[in-house]
Amino acid sequence: MTETFAPLGVLDIVRAVAEGTLDPRASVAAAAARARACEPAVGAFTHLPAIEDAAAGAGPLAGIAVAVKDLIDTAGMPTAYGSAIFADHVPAADAAVVKRLKALSAVIVGKTVTTEFAWRHPAGTRNPWNVGHTPGGSSSGSAAAVAAGAAHVALGTQTLGSVLRPAAYCGVVGLKASFGAVPRAGVHPLSQSLDHVGLFARAVDDVALVLSLIAEGDGAPAFPAFQVPPEGLAPFPKPRIGLLMGPEWTLLEEAQRETLRAAAAAFAAAGAVVEEITLPDAFQRLGEINATLCAAEGAYNLGPLTDRFPEKASERVKALVASGREVPAVAYVAASHDRLALRAAFPAALAGFDVLLTAPAFGEAPEGLGNTGDPALCVPWTTLGVPAITLPAGTGPKGLPLGVQLVAPFGEDRKLLRIAKACEIALGRRPAIAPVS
Repeated sequence: MTETFAPLGVLDIVRAVAEGTLDPRASVAAAAARARACEPAVGAFTHLPAIEDAAAGAGPLAGIAVAVKDLIDTAGMPTAYGSAIFADHVPAADAAVVKRLKALSAVIVGKTVTTEFAWRHPAGTRNPWNVGHTPGGSSSGSAAAVAAGAAHVALGTQTLGSVLRPAAYCGVVGLKASFGAVPRAGVHPLSQSLDHVGLFARAVDDVALVLSLIAEGDGAPAFPAFQVPPEGLAPFPKPRIGLLMGPEWTLLEEAQRETLRAAAAAFAAAGAVVEEITLPDAFQRLGEINATLCAAEGAYNLGPLTDRFPEKASERVKALVASGREVPAVAYVAASHDRLALRAAFPAALAGFDVLLTAPAFGEAPEGLGNTGDPALCVPWTTLGVPAITLPAGTGPKGLPLGVQLVAPFGEDRKLLRIAKACEIALGRRPAIAPVS
């Protein structure tokens, strides 16, 4: 059997294990070795357990090494939620999504760095493409781990832009499924109305396969089940793509604008219909709605902790709590109502398009580790709770990755993934591993 970890994706590994040409233990052990080799430079992990004998299962994800964001409970592994308050915390039980992955024979290769409670206090992880730059956040370690080849797939969370933006910065695929598709039990809450569990991997088929196996749903309506065949998803033929430039267009770095234009041209050349689209003015309020919900619910979830342990909480988290406690009840109720109303109105707002095409970030990952970048371009879709995916699509002037983002109506995750597969083929970009050592 093959005894080395080649830069294979999840679907490739699953096929090879099923065919008997890849030892699942070797696959997981090689990913763990890569994680340890990269760790001094990247700092993606908070905990790397010994897993030499952990790949004994024969389930559909045998051979797959999964990195888990430190916001997500893992039984017997330290889980601090990025906070000094929980520095010695070891959960007794796995989060629902971790329990599911283990039942599928995936192996948890380690816990990855998160910003404090998934909020904006920067963490120490570095971008594996250039360690002088941030990988983004709050799922900093998960994005960096997949980009470095230290995990085949990683779990993150997104309340603003914490999966899609780091994925774009690190040159990997990031998926935020429809709200509630992946159960959040055992995930430390920031905002109950906005929190999503998301996935990082290196190809569309990879995130599609994992989502198809872990999606159970913790909301209504129930998430529609789907399967990914061994050969991968069938690309969606001739999708109608609405190119959304929006009011932020002039704020994009020139390389990001050119990457978006080039991607649109590539999709059109491959048979898609690509036309510019403008959303109704009401959708401009999604950022404001997100801010209201996140502040109020953040204060509810984190306020008792910052009150009890003020010396162990950052000023940024305490500022979120303070702002949330000032949100009037009527403003919170209005934001909750408007979020759902705009979600229901979104399919009609697409005006016959299957998906939106837009930017996931304003440009390359910022230099330094003082901030994790601006999530504004992801916030609308998180607020709506609709599925969104980031694809690697280019490289900026500093040699850092640039991505594009596709967005679909609520519940149309499989359709989004099939369109993303077609777009991935049109872009013609082979998944790469950052050459960090």
